[in-house]
Amino acid sequence: MSKAKYTITAALPYANGPLHLGHVAGVYLPADIFVRFLRMNRHDVVFICGSDEHGAAITLRAKKEGITPQEIVDKYNKQIGDSFKDFNISFDIFHRTSTDLHKETAQDFFKKLHENGKFTQEISEQYYDEEYNQFLADRYITGTCPKCSNAGAYGDQCEKCGTDLSPTELIDPKSTLSGKTPVLKTTSHWYLPMDRHEEWLRTWIKEGKLNGVQQHDPKLWRNQVNGQCMSWIDGGLHSRAMTRDLDWGVKVPLPDSEGKVLYVWLDAPIGYISATKQWALDHQKDWKDYWTGDRKLVHFIGKDNIVFHAIIFPILLKDHGDLILPDNVPAYEFLNLEGDKFSTSRNWAVWLHEYIAAYPDKLDELKYVLTAIAPESKDSEFTWKEFQTRVNSELADILGNFVNRALVLTHKYYDGAVPTLGNLTPEDEQILAEMKAIPARISKLVYAYKLRDAQAEAMNLARLGNKYLADNEPWKLIKTDEIRVQTIMNIALQITANLSIVLQPFLPATAIKLSQFLNFSNDDWTIAGDANLIASGHKINNPSILFQKIEDALVERELASLEASKSVNSAAPEVINTPQKEIVSFEDFTKLDIRLGTILEAEKVKKADKLLKLLVDTGIDQRTIVSGIAAHYTPEEVVGKTVSVLLNLAPRMIKGIESQGMILMAEDMERKLSFMIPEKGFEAGGEIK
Repeated sequence: MSKAKYTITAALPYANGPLHLGHVAGVYLPADIFVRFLRMNRHDVVFICGSDEHGAAITLRAKKEGITPQEIVDKYNKQIGDSFKDFNISFDIFHRTSTDLHKETAQDFFKKLHENGKFTQEISEQYYDEEYNQFLADRYITGTCPKCSNAGAYGDQCEKCGTDLSPTELIDPKSTLSGKTPVLKTTSHWYLPMDRHEEWLRTWIKEGKLNGVQQHDPKLWRNQVNGQCMSWIDGGLHSRAMTRDLDWGVKVPLPDSEGKVLYVWLDAPIGYISATKQWALDHQKDWKDYWTGDRKLVHFIGKDNIVFHAIIFPILLKDHGDLILPDNVPAYEFLNLEGDKFSTSRNWAVWLHEYIAAYPDKLDELKYVLTAIAPESKDSEFTWKEFQTRVNSELADILGNFVNRALVLTHKYYDGAVPTLGNLTPEDEQILAEMKAIPARISKLVYAYKLRDAQAEAMNLARLGNKYLADNEPWKLIKTDEIRVQTIMNIALQITANLSIVLQPFLPATAIKLSQFLNFSNDDWTIAGDANLIASGHKINNPSILFQKIEDALVERELASLEASKSVNSAAPEVINTPQKEIVSFEDFTKLDIRLGTILEAEKVKKADKLLKLLVDTGIDQRTIVSGIAAHYTPEEVVGKTVSVLLNLAPRMIKGIESQGMILMAEDMERKLSFMIPEKGFEAGGEIK
């Protein structure tokens, strides 16, 4: 039976800044683990990535640093690429979307869809900065999120609540160029009519079928991916502009399109294809073999990119007519840092290139911890204290201790030669059976994209060996039963040899060290679990310490660095007191119906970590309101509270629930929310004037 073929992509990082650990844990490290495992199982696989060098984020960074967009992308493409190389992320190619090959590929893709009638050309009103005389791309506009009231939302997304937005949905929009309120002005763009695709998308995502043919296993898709996609589809898909009014990007290859470029979420995913083309040219391959036919396309991404990879890009691929659709889109939630979100603007981050420079000998330690806490199904958190604890108690005390004992005792008792396996006790047979079963369990978990659990299983083999030696105490038994000790040490060395195989996807540098210690090397996963990997009499090398323990000084130093960063940035925190908004008339204010309401019931919204579904008594009725406060309050904490409610806000569907109002909250400098609770004696229904 032939093995499945894979094209694996990792989200293209924006070339506008360095990588932090949140990026690594949520995309690149899990993708690398998966690819290494596939290679060991002899799958035909290509691993694709590159820098995303277009879009408003690039021009904004260039404006901030006072240099050209090209200088920005050159600078950060190199820094990001070097970080990946130094961290041993095993891409087959790390490309870039500013190359001529990519521009040609993207333009050809656009022209084919245009010629086949897949786009519509529409005239619309878009925001325009009169001072700078230009239309504003989504990221050139900020304002208040209509769903969570975050004052720093962008025109395409609120990074606080994760909601996808359009610029006209923002409350009190401002141009990031002039800081002034933009005006609406007529422009023309090419749109992707996504509503045409709702029927097949629903079947393809929920059942894994396309035109009645099974395409993928929907049970392997993560809940957050299915949930977010179905929420979009059930809410009704709309046309989305595939072009923008900008001077930086891939030019629209049509007449009368001066000043227009391809939308970054059309341009960027095509970067996977152009990168494959470049790799194929470099290796005398046909790129089409990796994007057509019987092949699994897998996108490793963060959760903020789900709809682009699981709805928009599949539509584009299907409209193209001859390209495969994703077999899976394993999206990761967010990794937080020491109780707060990673923040580039506040420098609240552990930057990958800085970690590598400071601790070049502790790369596998970081990989291990990031995988152990990977945000596969919910947000997780990196702390330096947990980093220390996991390295010391798991890598050093379990894996390192076992390997050191096994190898040191072999040198002490047998001059470095593998002893003979003698008669097996029931305990020995049980140990060997478990050793054989672990690789199969790892395989099942990896193919199901449960990499955190897969690494835990690999560590269970080290735990197995560590316990086996501790229970049998060969250093004591050698005085009374030398024959029995030979069998014990043979089994310990077979476990070590198996560790050198099963750890390769997760801790590649450590696996190489084990192979060097054992004078044994094999990257064939199919032999993992074998009890005779190294023969009796085989000579092993002298070992060294696998993992040095993390001292308190390192933790204290890193925490102090973060605190210093917070202090430096405290004068300009990410959320500041916003300037006074434009003057409104008293009549406009009186249109707002704000009343006191009492929360009667509260529950978490399924598959939405930040949302609570509330039943609120407004004094005139009882209504359902969905509020993005779950990160600040539990359902139990809010029941019975009297809160301020905006009643006459148009109803909005959120996660399939109709929300009939908005709970008004106060937000402090650190983005913590609190209720605006009245003094005692006020009841539901009281008006706020």
